[in-house]
Amino acid sequence: MTSKRLTDLPGTTDRRIDALLTLLAENATIVVSGAKIAKEIGVTRQQVWRWMEKLRALGVRVKGHPRTGYHIERVPDILVPQLLGHRLHGTPFARRIYHFFKTESTNTIAMHLGEAGEPHGAVVLAEEQTAGRGRAGRVWTSEKSAGIYCSILLRPAIPPAHAPVLTLVAGLAARDAAAEELDTVPDIRWPNDLLAGGRKFGGILTEMHAEPDRVHYAVIGIGINVNQSKMPEPLAEIATSLRMETGKTHSRLELLIRLLCQLDRYYNQLLAEGAAPILRRFAQVSSYFKGKRVRITTAMETFTGTTAGLDPSGVLRVARDDGRGTELVLSGDVAEAF
Repeated sequence: MTSKRLTDLPGTTDRRIDALLTLLAENATIVVSGAKIAKEIGVTRQQVWRWMEKLRALGVRVKGHPRTGYHIERVPDILVPQLLGHRLHGTPFARRIYHFFKTESTNTIAMHLGEAGEPHGAVVLAEEQTAGRGRAGRVWTSEKSAGIYCSILLRPAIPPAHAPVLTLVAGLAARDAAAEELDTVPDIRWPNDLLAGGRKFGGILTEMHAEPDRVHYAVIGIGINVNQSKMPEPLAEIATSLRMETGKTHSRLELLIRLLCQLDRYYNQLLAEGAAPILRRFAQVSSYFKGKRVRITTAMETFTGTTAGLDPSGVLRVARDDGRGTELVLSGDVAEAF
């Protein structure tokens, strides 16, 4: 298996844009000379102006100062690798970050990376997705630079039967990261929905390549609505964003850093202690864990019942209203039943 970073992955953000944004962001209060910029990003002094124009085209507010240099009027909330990598030191996510300003689906790219032998911990980020995916083939709406659209490649030493716990790990990490931004306590609806005030602001899509006895790799896709000011009409009644809930904008960079650090913590706990502490934590923070009246919709049927906890592999148990006992829900849609 190769450990070389796939630097020629088509469509990734130019490393010079990455370096330029990082340089200006880390020196946000001072004017940076054109000579220093040229040296840091690897272009000539004469080319610096053109690269500043590239930043402006991306929506970055750069102010030029005659004969002295440039500075940014506001640190851009763009999730470029260098800005993230510096803050993720000590985690497996720090060194292999692939950023796109626009791509079809971060999960699709991460799955290709897994197949190509990319090591554990690779992160794929997009400012905008044109074909973002949710569970059951649904579309995930990905407004430009308003949310977190992130996929993480993992190579867990767990049997495929325990793979549902990976979705819980990601959900707990995202829930804990978002909790610091919200005035209310966020909820998790099994298996992958993050809720605020009963409306969805985030979701998890787990995909994997496995054999009966081992997982070759898994991709955890995480989508979080952060700074959207409104939802498209079909979603307005059921979806929300952190901004819509709090009335203020939030740093996607800070949220993503917390998310990945929490993911590292929960993932290491899973490997070291098994699923039990993950299930206990889910029981603490999810109103859907036990005693919730729900409607379950699967490919085969729709039924109502009351949640009765999770089995050791992370599968939901539901006591059916029709007297047919307790059902193990491997997959399907869960909605609160009134």
